[in-house]
Amino acid sequence: MSLDTRPLVDPGAAHGPGPRRRGERLLPAAVAVALVAGLGLFLLPLAGLLLRTPWPTLGNLLTEPRVLQALRLSLVTSLVSLVLSVLLGVPLAWLLARTDFPGKRLLRALCILPMVLPPVVGGVALLTAFGRRGVLGAPLERLTGVTLPFTTAGVVLAVTFVSMPFLIVTVEAGFRSVDRRYEDAAATLGASRWTVLRRVTLPLLAPSLLAGMALAWARALGEFGASITFAGNLPGRTQTVPLAVYLELERDADTAIALSLVLLVVSVGVLVALRDRYLGGTT
Repeated sequence: MSLDTRPLVDPGAAHGPGPRRRGERLLPAAVAVALVAGLGLFLLPLAGLLLRTPWPTLGNLLTEPRVLQALRLSLVTSLVSLVLSVLLGVPLAWLLARTDFPGKRLLRALCILPMVLPPVVGGVALLTAFGRRGVLGAPLERLTGVTLPFTTAGVVLAVTFVSMPFLIVTVEAGFRSVDRRYEDAAATLGASRWTVLRRVTLPLLAPSLLAGMALAWARALGEFGASITFAGNLPGRTQTVPLAVYLELERDADTAIALSLVLLVVSVGVLVALRDRYLGGTT
C-alpha cells in the first residue's frame, strides 16, 4: 500500500487566495443576500399592509353594512364549499391512494389541475360547462329552470373547483401514511369494513383530513379569479370579501386594506394552527 504524499496545503495559497477559495468565500455572502431578498419579498408587502391599515377606524370600517354583507357571504360560501370538498374530495383521495388502475396519473393530474390553472381560466372552463350555454348548464336550465352563473350557488361551485384539490392532495398523503397493518389486523379480528373505517382508518387519517379541510377552507375564503369570472361581482349575491377588496380599491382604499387584513389574519392563523401538517410534519 502506498501513501499519498501530495501536500495537503494548496501550493498557490502562499501567493494569495485562488479562484476556488474566492468562490468559497463569496458563496455564504451570496446565500445571505438571497435569503434577505427572499424574506423581504414575502415580508415587505405584509409590513406595508400593516403600516397602511387604518387602525383607529378599523372597527367602524369592518362593521359597515356592505362589508358585513361580503364577510357573511364569504363565510357561508366557503363553509358550504368545504362540506362539498369533503364529500367529494375524500373518496377521490382514497381512490388515488389505495387503488391502482390505468390512467391513474392522468386522473390525479386532472384532480389537482385547478391548483396550477390560472383561476380566470378555471372560471371560463366553468362557464363552458355550467353556463347558460354550457355543456351541462343549458340542459339543466331547460329541464329545471336552474342557472348557476351569477348566483350564490355559482360562487360555491367556483370556490369548490379551486379549493378542493388542496384537500385531495393532503388527504391522499394521509391515506398513504396510514399503516394498513392496523386495518388488516382489525379485519382479521372480524371487524366489518365500516367498523375498520370508523374505528381505525378515520382516527389515523384525522390529522391529514383536518389539515386538508383547513387549507381548502382558507383557499375558498380567498378565491377571486374563478368567482368573478363565473359568478360576477354582485353585492349581497356573489360579492365575497376578495371581490369586495377589488371594488373598494377604486372607491375606498381604507376599507380595502381593512378587508385585506381580515384575509391575512385568517390565512396566517390557519397556517400557524396547522403546524406544518400540510408538509407531513408532526409538530
